[in-house]
Amino acid sequence: MKLRTKLMISFCFIVMMPTALFIVLGTTLVQYQVLSFRYQYGIEASPSDFMLNSTKLVDRMIDQFQLELEEKISVDPDFFDDGEALIDFCNEVSVSNVDVVIFRDNALYYQTDDVHQYLAEDFREELEQGNQDPNASYIGDKNVLIYQVMQGMLKNGQRQTLYAVVSVDQWMPQMKNLVFQSICSIVFILVLTAAFFTMWIYRSVLRPINVLKDAAKKISDGNLNFHINASDKDELGELCICFEEMRQRLKESSEEKIQYDEESKELISNISHDLKTPITAIKGYVEGIMDGVADTPQKLDRYVKTIYNKAVDMDRLIDELTFYSKIDTNKIPYNFNKINVKEYFADCAEEVGMDLESANIRFQYANYVDESVQVIADPEQLRRVINNIISNSVKYFDKERCFINMRIRDVGDFIQIEIEDNAKGIGQKDLPYIFDRFYRTDSSRNSTKGGSGIGLSIVRKIIEDHGGKIWANSKEGIGTVMCFVLRKVHVEQN
Repeated sequence: MKLRTKLMISFCFIVMMPTALFIVLGTTLVQYQVLSFRYQYGIEASPSDFMLNSTKLVDRMIDQFQLELEEKISVDPDFFDDGEALIDFCNEVSVSNVDVVIFRDNALYYQTDDVHQYLAEDFREELEQGNQDPNASYIGDKNVLIYQVMQGMLKNGQRQTLYAVVSVDQWMPQMKNLVFQSICSIVFILVLTAAFFTMWIYRSVLRPINVLKDAAKKISDGNLNFHINASDKDELGELCICFEEMRQRLKESSEEKIQYDEESKELISNISHDLKTPITAIKGYVEGIMDGVADTPQKLDRYVKTIYNKAVDMDRLIDELTFYSKIDTNKIPYNFNKINVKEYFADCAEEVGMDLESANIRFQYANYVDESVQVIADPEQLRRVINNIISNSVKYFDKERCFINMRIRDVGDFIQIEIEDNAKGIGQKDLPYIFDRFYRTDSSRNSTKGGSGIGLSIVRKIIEDHGGKIWANSKEGIGTVMCFVLRKVHVEQN
């Protein structure tokens, strides 16, 4: 989930969840307070009256008290004149929190114990001054509501008025509890919701940041052997994935550098060893000439030819080293052209055959493709491939009668070149690695064999750059067949 989506969800829930929870909790609190009100005051009240019209509840309380009084009078018409019975009724009234004050001819006759004397006197003074409503009155500084419940003439000619007094300070304590509980509920819900979603976002951000922090510290310490897990699919998760890709590339680059350094050291070692051998030979033959050992023209000629051959070997090694540097930087100077397969390989075979005959190696060439078959290749680099393969075969001849055969075959969209020898062959354990850089089956590095270990790797590189493929089949003691293929040029006819 995207971090932006998480923030939007958090905002919506922080707005909506407290509202929904407050509605549910508020409804529960109101229902509870209504039940408590019914139990305490003995009257029926709906939640809407309890929340929106609280004065209506007081009216119901007074109405219920008045109804009970009227029921008494209807049963006993003399009840209103019987002062003692009326007082007993007022003390036993079923409606709680309603006090009674009785006046006879504006003189206080009775009041319940909860009504203070000064309140009755103040009310009487205002009543005598005509400042109070005959039905309901409110004395502001005393925080009381006074209702005229019943008024009538007694048999003795006195006017008796009965008032119900409701104290605002003591009236409906449930309202105060409801307000307090509502405020506490709002604060609790807001704090809980904000804390939950803040923690959710905090964990979503902090956890990947800690992962990246640990990864950066490991990389700064040079440790690349670890893995970064991106558990989330948000922006920070994508950042972790990018960081992991960077770590992998750094690790690959580091491994490549280590491998390159090792290969460079091995190349220097191989070249140094292989250059030392011909140089030592040249030095020995030159000293022989200088010391007069070559005292006959025939011996002198043999010494000079040997020095020349060793110099050629050195030149070949230096040429391989130069070409290797071009391979390593992908700067091989290719010059691709369409070449006729029959003509090109016939020329190569003629040149190679002359060199092999001088070395007493029998050479045979066969071409099985049509005269019109062409390939796109670099003639010079392709000749290098053939020469490297044949020179590699020549190094490992161990028989009296040696031969090399070269065949050109048509294999559908490709031509296949096969170069076969009867040298000592390659072991099966070495065969998969012969095209790797610096791999040498001659682990003892016999000086008579020579070689830098990069000849066949150069061959594979050139063939692959031509879009072809190379492989080898070999049996120890029998010989080796080197095969590579090149794609033919198809001439489209209108």
